[in-house]
Amino acid sequence: MSGRAKAAPPGAELVRCPWSGIADDLYARYHDEEWGVPQADDRALFEKLVLEGFQAGLSWLTILRKRENFRAAFHRFDPERIARYGTADIERLMGDAGIVRNRAKIEATIDNARAMLALSEQTSLATMLWQIAREDTTARAPLSSIAEAPAETLASRRMSKVLKAHGFRFVGPTTVYAFMQSVGMVNDHIASCHRHGPCARLQKSFVPPHR
Repeated sequence: MSGRAKAAPPGAELVRCPWSGIADDLYARYHDEEWGVPQADDRALFEKLVLEGFQAGLSWLTILRKRENFRAAFHRFDPERIARYGTADIERLMGDAGIVRNRAKIEATIDNARAMLALSEQTSLATMLWQIAREDTTARAPLSSIAEAPAETLASRRMSKVLKAHGFRFVGPTTVYAFMQSVGMVNDHIASCHRHGPCARLQKSFVPPHR
């Protein structure tokens, strides 16, 4: 399922969500091609959940600029590899200037990989999270400004509680809501943004995984 943005007509200027730093080309591409597009791949969801945890206290642009370094450092976010990390890997990561060197978050990533592997014996991460997201049928008008976006919702609180029950860490309701925005579980592009309509159509046609 493609979420790529169409080019604006000659002379026209794309209207984007007025995020701080959106003029950065990397951030603009992330906004145009990724943010708000439904994601069903387990590893991609795991990566985004981990990075949202690392983002706490920082800007997402900071994380985005380091994302390729994170991918290299964490073996492309392969849960089976990460679950086997030991003390030497933690020290390796603490010495890697290309990522956010926070010991608690690094250790939480290892715990989250182990939690995901344990969960996979029952269901997939995507199936569990999308089921929770789809349980929220609250109708909400498109945002007219980014200030209207909530910090958390009933669905993000529910998702946070379920993730914690399965052993995940750094998955508070606010972090989880940012994750839900990113992976297309909600559409928080403002109404005037050129991505609002396309993401709404993608979400409407999206079929959540079942396993």
